[in-house]
Order: sequence, then C-alpha cells, then structure tokens
Amino acid sequence: MQEMIDKNQQLLQELNNSINNQVQVREKLSVITNQRIDDSVKIRLPFYSDFGRNTHLGKGVFINSGAMFTDLGGIYISDNVLIGPKVTIASVNHPATPEKRREVEIEPVYIHRNAWLGANAVITSGVSVGENAIVAAGAVVTNNVPKNTVVAGVPARVIKVLNQ
Repeated sequence: MQEMIDKNQQLLQELNNSINNQVQVREKLSVITNQRIDDSVKIRLPFYSDFGRNTHLGKGVFINSGAMFTDLGGIYISDNVLIGPKVTIASVNHPATPEKRREVEIEPVYIHRNAWLGANAVITSGVSVGENAIVAAGAVVTNNVPKNTVVAGVPARVIKVLNQ
C-alpha cells in the first residue's frame, strides 16, 4: 500500500505543478483513483489527497481549488455535487486515547446527489451529507446532514430546511 501512496503522491505533485486542461486533469485523476472520471467532472487545481484510490466521483461534480481528500476509508461523491475551495473531506480519524492515537480509524464519507459544500467546510469520517443539502462555508460536519437542509457552524447544526 505504501508503494501505491508514494506513486499517487508523485502523480498529484505532477498534476498540481504543471499546466493542465480539464481533459488532462481528468486523465491524471483517473490514474490516481483507478477509475474513469466522467467528462462532466470539473476540478480546479491544486487538488490534494493522501491516498487517491478510494475517491469515487459521480457525474457533473465540481471541485474547486485547494480541496483535500483524505480517502483511505472511502469518499463517495454522487452526481452534481459542488465542492467549494479548500474543502476537507476526511474518512480517517485517530483514537482519542493517547496510547492508541497513532492508530487509524477509517469510516467512509458519502456526499449525496446535488449537495453543496461551501468554502473551507470540513467533513469528518463516517458522515453522510444528504441529497440537496448545503454545508455552509467554514462548517465542521461531525454528524450526518439530512437531505434538503442547510447546516452551519462548529460543530455544524441544521439552520434551515430547504423548500422543495
């Protein structure tokens, strides 16, 4: 696994430090994620990941610059999701117990269809963001976000229910 991480880190550095059009970005991310990235996906560089192989992108996804995906536990992004600049999605955590702190706990993160993650939002491991939900800029999401809601704050709480 360390060999794959090392290879993907090199590929990410090459991606972020060269001039790429969207076709080239998708091609390079297809190698990093080991899946075909749909032509409808748009990603603004730089893009960061610690592993890369456990990121799964649907169609029509937009990822703005500076996003960080800690994806060892799996990140699943459905169709038409918008991800703002400098968003962090982490599917890895560490135990709170000092003697176990260097261990890792992995839980997948799910971002459902048509969700919008605002700038600098943080989505923590094991969280599911519901369909059509909005995560406000700067929010830290530690619990599941119901569909058709807006969450904000640290920790994030529902502040509005969206009309259908």
